[in-house]
Amino acid sequence: MGSRVGGRPAYVGEMVDERDAHGTSPAGVSETYTHGHHDSVVQSHRARTVANSAAYLLPRLHPGLRVLDIGCGPGTITVELAANVDPGEVIGVDASADVLHLARDEAASQSRDNVRFEQASAYALAFDDGAFDVVHAHQVMHHLADPVAALREMRRVCAPGGTVAVREADYGGFTWFPELPALDEWMRLFQDVTRANGGEPCAGRRLLGWAEAAGFSAVEPSASVWCYATPAERVWWGESWADRMVSSAFGTHAVELGFASRDDLETIAAGWREWSRAPDGWFVLLHGEVLAAP
Repeated sequence: MGSRVGGRPAYVGEMVDERDAHGTSPAGVSETYTHGHHDSVVQSHRARTVANSAAYLLPRLHPGLRVLDIGCGPGTITVELAANVDPGEVIGVDASADVLHLARDEAASQSRDNVRFEQASAYALAFDDGAFDVVHAHQVMHHLADPVAALREMRRVCAPGGTVAVREADYGGFTWFPELPALDEWMRLFQDVTRANGGEPCAGRRLLGWAEAAGFSAVEPSASVWCYATPAERVWWGESWADRMVSSAFGTHAVELGFASRDDLETIAAGWREWSRAPDGWFVLLHGEVLAAP
């Protein structure tokens, strides 16, 4: 593969389009949303549901709750949360305005009128203390330079007796077969780019410590996985990542940060397609989870 730049570039977070940037964390560190909002990314996010992405929270949902969904993206989880707490209100927020129209379209397509969407930073939520019974975030923390500050803000807007629910990927815990060199390179590259953009790709294993540092009174940790192993799942997951390598903001960041060349990205994309065609292909994504009491 191509040459890589050692260490962390001095221009972290400064070269991307503002639509993909969270900005600067309270700790003063620049951070950037690694994936961007190319269709390959959005379609992957639209496959997320309460059942496959927030099952650990389901026992705590009931009608009448007020819910905040942070990093809502295209809104599929948010709209399902609204169905679970109807007639309670759900508000979805995202740092990027680019995807909020998709979230509103999702709500309209399901005639769901107890949900609304706003642009907001996880560090500065424009809501009163204790405004929500449930505050939820899915795969948000690994993009943040100061996850503890974001968790403190989530705790602030959660009502006494309520729940802050966070589920986070742990890229270092992902595993797959066949063991293709191109996928090893993909993993190295993703971790390098995410850290250069101010995030932490192995966030799942850190959630418990982050939640304790944020001052929650009680934290219930757990873990769960996504598994792609059927022919249809392999094609969907492999093609999604192949497309991301060459078309999404992730590939652009990798090249501009000096971690990969365009030829490298094409090689990794070909590796993803090779994996997707393997009759014994198997891919598991580990997630850490916490249910925290303010």
